[in-house]
Amino acid sequence: MSSVGRRQALRLLGRAGLGAASSPLWAQSLVALADEHALHPPAAPAAADWVPKALDAHQNDMVVALCELIIPATDTPGAKAALVNRFIDTVIDDADEPDSKAFLRGLAWMDARSQELFGNEFLKAGPEQQAALLTILSSGKNTALDDLLGVEFFQAIKELTVRGYYTSEVGMQELKEDGQLFHVEFRGCTHPQHGGTSTTGKRA
Repeated sequence: MSSVGRRQALRLLGRAGLGAASSPLWAQSLVALADEHALHPPAAPAAADWVPKALDAHQNDMVVALCELIIPATDTPGAKAALVNRFIDTVIDDADEPDSKAFLRGLAWMDARSQELFGNEFLKAGPEQQAALLTILSSGKNTALDDLLGVEFFQAIKELTVRGYYTSEVGMQELKEDGQLFHVEFRGCTHPQHGGTSTTGKRA
């Protein structure tokens, strides 16, 4: 993919209002770094050769799951197929230590909060429970101090996911076909078997 295509995608992301000034400094720093990586991505290793550098196996699995909840596969591939977790791992590996530690603390907080609410860490919670937790974190009305880190973390990983997705081959193809960029917003789970009413990460 050309750097011109990635620059155009990043311009569209900016118009969508991502990278809010209200984000904590560590999140803003990660988003700025993500923009740099989107424009100058490293050569991708073969699928069988890839291992995360900044994340351990559990953290990487969490990032995969969270990204897919934010941009799920529908009639087009989702964040998992776009390998957004690899993009995020690269950004976290290249980030300043305080920023990377803040991100990893956010992942740990997700497990702890899921354990508190549902009796299971995030990956072992049911899809409807995962959706419920992300709905709590995405609510603009949530001002609970106990949820502050989670709210900040979810905002950060959502923005990293959007940048990783829409500057990937998969995401750029979707932009090319649709001709517009949708603001990603977590709205719960719509799968009938989970009793939801709207889609996670709806591009609308």
